[in-house]
Amino acid sequence: MRILIGVLIYRNGAYILDKFLSNQAKIQQQSPSSELVIATAEHDFAGEIESMMNRWQLKGRILTYEIVKPEKAKNIIWNIASGREAVRQYFLHHSEAEGLLFLDADMIYDPKVLEIMSRELHGYDVVFSGAPHKRNFGIGLAGAGCLLLKRESLEKIRVRCFEFENGEIIPEDTALEMDLFRCGCNIKKGIFVSLDHYIDLTESRHISPTKVSLFRTVFNNAFVRYCLIRISIMIHYNIPTHLRVLLHNIVKKTN
Repeated sequence: MRILIGVLIYRNGAYILDKFLSNQAKIQQQSPSSELVIATAEHDFAGEIESMMNRWQLKGRILTYEIVKPEKAKNIIWNIASGREAVRQYFLHHSEAEGLLFLDADMIYDPKVLEIMSRELHGYDVVFSGAPHKRNFGIGLAGAGCLLLKRESLEKIRVRCFEFENGEIIPEDTALEMDLFRCGCNIKKGIFVSLDHYIDLTESRHISPTKVSLFRTVFNNAFVRYCLIRISIMIHYNIPTHLRVLLHNIVKKTN
């Protein structure tokens, strides 16, 4: 399966960029047919990223995009949503790849990540591989830190997010999860890929593939998540995120 890897990068969050690109070089060695597209809204940063890509002899390109958001929007989620949507548009109109793999630039992945995710995608339209959250290593299995989607799925949706006047947000990965379910996509979630998630330049958390507990499976059920996200949008309160934090704190106290 030919896969396009899509990554968003901004200067302040690029604290392991060289290490990340080194990892991408290893991934391309394992999967020579893959291509890397790095999207950034910081046009003055694009040349620097391109030079680093050339140094690691990476096959791919830099994609610059404009942030599209409402006039009063303040949250960084609009940057992320605009970037992922730009990558989706590039994938659909300028690539012949069969799948799009979103990866985060603060993670180092098993070099066989494409092989692993392609295998898990068999019989499904979308695969989420769980990864730890920066502030709360909770029970979520979604998120776009390691997310593979078939072309047919990407044709049915667009990447969007929500920000409400009370400050609550529905991030782009959460909205994407809802929209994919609504479009009838067959979604698979689990912890399939070994990775290191860097919280800063030196501190990281390792996650290994593991069997998902029944509790985590129920919490991440696609229909359950769809209902929670839909209600969240209606009442302007991110139920899945607040519930995850609450459950995490309860588990932490009991331990």
